[in-house]
Amino acid sequence: MARNWPLQMRAAKCPTDELSLTNCVVVSEKDFDVQQIRHIEIRVQANRTFVFTMRTHHAIAPGTIGFSLLQRKWAVLSLNQELQVTPWQFKPKQHYLSSIVVEADFLMKKSTTTDPFDTDKMAVDFLMQFVQQTFTVGQPLVYSFDDKKLLQLVVKELEAIDVSAGGKSKPVRLGVSSGNTTVIFEKAENTPLNLVGKSKGKQAFQSIINPDWNFSKLGIGGLDKEFSAIFRRAFASRVFPPEIVDQLGMKHCRGILLFGPPGTGKTLLARQIGKMLNAREPKIVNGPQILDKYVGESEANVRKLFEDAEKEEKAMGPNSGLHIIIFDEIDAICKARGSVAGSTAVHDTVVNQLLSKIDGVDQLNNILVIGMTNRKDMIDDALLRPGRLEVQMEIGFDPFDLLGLPDEHGRMQILNIHTAKIRENKKLAHDVDIDELASETKNFSGAEIEGLIRAATSTAMNRLIKAKDKVEVDPDAIEKLMVTKADFKSALATDCKPAFGVSTDELSTYIYNGITNWGEPVTHVLENGELLVNQTRTSDRTPLITGPPNSGKTALAATIAKNSDFPFLKICTPENMIGFHETAKCLAIKKIFDDAYKSCQSCIVLDDIERLLDYVPIGPRFSNLVLQTLLVLLKKNPPPGRKLLIVGTSSRREILEEMGMLSCFSAVVHVSCLSTREHLTSALDDLSIFNQEELSRIDKSIGERRLWIGIKKLIVLAETARQTETDFQVSKFLSLLEEEGGLEMREFYEIKQVFVMSEETYRAAKFLSLLEEEGGLEM
Repeated sequence: MARNWPLQMRAAKCPTDELSLTNCVVVSEKDFDVQQIRHIEIRVQANRTFVFTMRTHHAIAPGTIGFSLLQRKWAVLSLNQELQVTPWQFKPKQHYLSSIVVEADFLMKKSTTTDPFDTDKMAVDFLMQFVQQTFTVGQPLVYSFDDKKLLQLVVKELEAIDVSAGGKSKPVRLGVSSGNTTVIFEKAENTPLNLVGKSKGKQAFQSIINPDWNFSKLGIGGLDKEFSAIFRRAFASRVFPPEIVDQLGMKHCRGILLFGPPGTGKTLLARQIGKMLNAREPKIVNGPQILDKYVGESEANVRKLFEDAEKEEKAMGPNSGLHIIIFDEIDAICKARGSVAGSTAVHDTVVNQLLSKIDGVDQLNNILVIGMTNRKDMIDDALLRPGRLEVQMEIGFDPFDLLGLPDEHGRMQILNIHTAKIRENKKLAHDVDIDELASETKNFSGAEIEGLIRAATSTAMNRLIKAKDKVEVDPDAIEKLMVTKADFKSALATDCKPAFGVSTDELSTYIYNGITNWGEPVTHVLENGELLVNQTRTSDRTPLITGPPNSGKTALAATIAKNSDFPFLKICTPENMIGFHETAKCLAIKKIFDDAYKSCQSCIVLDDIERLLDYVPIGPRFSNLVLQTLLVLLKKNPPPGRKLLIVGTSSRREILEEMGMLSCFSAVVHVSCLSTREHLTSALDDLSIFNQEELSRIDKSIGERRLWIGIKKLIVLAETARQTETDFQVSKFLSLLEEEGGLEMREFYEIKQVFVMSEETYRAAKFLSLLEEEGGLEM
């Protein structure tokens, strides 16, 4: 039935002391349906109005409103006074309280105590007692806490959230409390009340609905978009009042999973989420801490984590504050059920308990579970479905800008964060360029950049330490200490290598002799390699370098990879898999590919493919499991926006063709052996082992004979010949060359004896003359 507002009603006493503690006015259920109308505005005089929250009681007569003594004193009301009553409409954009500051004192001044009052517990209890209740500046309240003495509270300040202004707070005269309202207690003047805890005194307010994050102050660099994506998915629904969320029939996000490589910022991100949200104190637990040797204790540990949230959910319903539970190394307790051997199946029951708490029959809507792991594949699938850990964010793989580890802008942010104190104290030299460091730290994670700064700082400090008989510090160290560009260069060169970067040390072992460009075949391979690298930047190319043994295939492949300047470069070689069984070898190969996918541009060198396949000609035998793994990985397209260059080397092209692997490579480059004397003399000249006169004699000695030798074998023979006496180096080299089958054989007889007996200036000419006379060299 429609009503004519305002209603004419009369003031009366509150029927019970218990209702007085609610600080609500009491009405008859015949007058108001509190489910429809919860707050009313009472006009006492023309310019004096008060807003109260209502409750119903059967002892109140229709047409009257029950007030407590404090309420009547505050509003200056007398019993049976005529009042005009109208419903008061709650406006979320104006009246959604972010903080309440109250002044506390004992209600009965003659009955006091010095017992401490924990303001942190009082803040939670206050919101549970006064759920969605209106408060006005200057309003007195009666408050009972933990069966202690009654307190009288006076509302001193109110701040409400302005949703239209980006969630910022502004002072208001009245508003409505919520589960996320911050309550601050202050002592009244000259009161013996003993307040303890963090919620005493005015503090800076940080609200869950404030999206204006300052990443530089938070210590988060390179994770702006990840943080924004998490906020959008997990916290956007918590910006609005519970009434609006209830009207949409939606549930808040209850779980976030942060996964990715070590050192990319998962723990840091979870820690900052816990700090920045206006929520209950986060509970941080390491996965293994949950497990207990006694039956049932592990499950009980999980239940204890959710006890506070369950209690507040029952008391406050949708107005409950947010409870955050952070699981570090969540894979330790949430392994796929049935995957752990043993009769107790404790892991399975822990997973079941966690699933039921997050999204079971009695599901909670006031929790946020944040899990962190670098082994997402080990987590039970049921935990990853929507409604549980539904927001899954890979830290180290950015779906927006398609960069795995922090890009140059992100690295610059991280460098600025970790050098802030050094710059503030003027200990960073002027020659240190943050932009230059950001460009030189490709594929460095956030933790590795922090380690780089620590290493550079240690190097700077070490310069001022005198280590003689005793360790002494320069007395002027404070003034002299300065972190310079040279310190960062030293740290980059020796101390800090990115886990997903270039395998510099391993590369150097394959090209320690450099590349000997002995002719057009080598130039052809290098040019083709450069073209394929450039083409990989815009499309996908996978070259295979084939050739006979000792022809320098690995060195050429390593040189092509190094010259590509890709931020990620790894060599997959049989040397690193000695003793691996087939499954372990497949997992090792797959890990290299998985790591490569995390970088925007990557290069993998598959060295000596037939050895990776365990191929031997006797039998023949090879590992089909490794073969199938390589076939799958070679044919797999990298993730969108990723570029992967795979360079393979093999001495048995025909074997790869029979195995069906040759078709996986889009280009085949052949490396030839040295086959002419021009190739030989050019290679020896580049090696600088023989002088020009000796090179000339070698060239004449070979003549038109057939030559076929790999560059690696040639270097070994030349280095071996170099160990002999100077006069015998040429003869020794030619002898070794023929013995190794690199040069067409001829008989020498006893020419060496004659060669030694000849005069020094005519030795070379006499040697060649005797060689021809004896038929050892073509006439």
